[in-house]
Amino acid sequence: MSSSYRNRIQEFNVALKEEKINLQALRELCFSGVPFEGGIRALCWKILLNYLPLEQTLWDSFLKKQREVYSQFLKEMIIQPGIAKANLGLSREDVTLEDHPLNPNPESRWNNYFKDNEVLLQIDKDVRRLYPDMAFFQRPTEYPCLLILDPQNEYETLRRRVEQTTLKAQTVDRNRSGVTNVSSPGKAQNLYPSNEYEVLPNGCEAHWEVVERILFIYAKLNPGIAYVQGMNEIVGPIYYTFATNPNSQWKEHAEADTFFCFTNLMSENRDNFIKSLDDSQCGITYKMESVYSTLKERDMELYLKLQEQNIKPQYFTFRWLTLLLSQEFLLPDVIRIWDTLFSDKDRFDFLILVCCAMLILIRDQLLAGDFTVNMRLLQDYPISDVHTILRKAKELQDGA
Repeated sequence: MSSSYRNRIQEFNVALKEEKINLQALRELCFSGVPFEGGIRALCWKILLNYLPLEQTLWDSFLKKQREVYSQFLKEMIIQPGIAKANLGLSREDVTLEDHPLNPNPESRWNNYFKDNEVLLQIDKDVRRLYPDMAFFQRPTEYPCLLILDPQNEYETLRRRVEQTTLKAQTVDRNRSGVTNVSSPGKAQNLYPSNEYEVLPNGCEAHWEVVERILFIYAKLNPGIAYVQGMNEIVGPIYYTFATNPNSQWKEHAEADTFFCFTNLMSENRDNFIKSLDDSQCGITYKMESVYSTLKERDMELYLKLQEQNIKPQYFTFRWLTLLLSQEFLLPDVIRIWDTLFSDKDRFDFLILVCCAMLILIRDQLLAGDFTVNMRLLQDYPISDVHTILRKAKELQDGA
């Protein structure tokens, strides 16, 4: 470790020991990247994402309260419905008490249960393939959720819900002529073909299962937006940062802390996921066009070339902006970009500058390429050095 890096860690330690955190000074420090050592990054992100209060004396009581709130969410949204389902008989779904599966009433517990299952299956499909080039999300967590995994529990967990719903879906297969073939449930045992996606034994849970739970609870608490594909790519880096925290006292609560930080980030970013807002000033279309209008100011020749080839911003910036570049780079590089994004008080304005910098840095290739070559460049961005990209974005911000 170089002496300059040691000094930098020391600067962070001093800033984070203040009785009241100086947010402006911390932002300036974080803008150039946050050290992982000692859990500094995880702590800084919690402050930058408006989760932790600036008064350090409040942290312990605040975190205790938030983690209790999250436990309550688990009880109300996963455990209670699971108990109700188990009490109605796991094997007999046609029970007709005061409520039954065909009840069309929107207040019907069954109606809500089936709707939740649709959301859950989408989440499940997405979180299982989170960062497939890394083993981390497939590995068991050191701190499985004891509320959920208590061996005394007889209720239906999210894991069981997914298994049961997937089995039912695979058991009945309608062919093109409308004839229904009912296959043997035994043949549907291999729900997920690759061994790396096998569910861990009872008492263990993989990191992706924790991410699944976070997203399911978010969807339940935010029915107006629920779950939209891609949210898993935003939870992933936050959860990874908290779940690999060298400080085990904080690491143990990675799930609850990730949930609240993700919720805060989504409160700023959610308009990008709401289709009805696409064309409003806070929607994604406006932001995508902002990338091109910024490029037009900084590099008219490149702007005209993309216009001439009819390469519209939505062909590539939609993913860049909605997922905060999380699919364009390897996870460590995404985390480094997010250090800077989270530290900028106009973080989504800075993201537009980052996208613009990415275009300018490959201008020679884009000016020389035809439509097909350029689309390939933009869909699979060639520069992997994120420090160069962030430096260029900062130059654009400073008007250089």
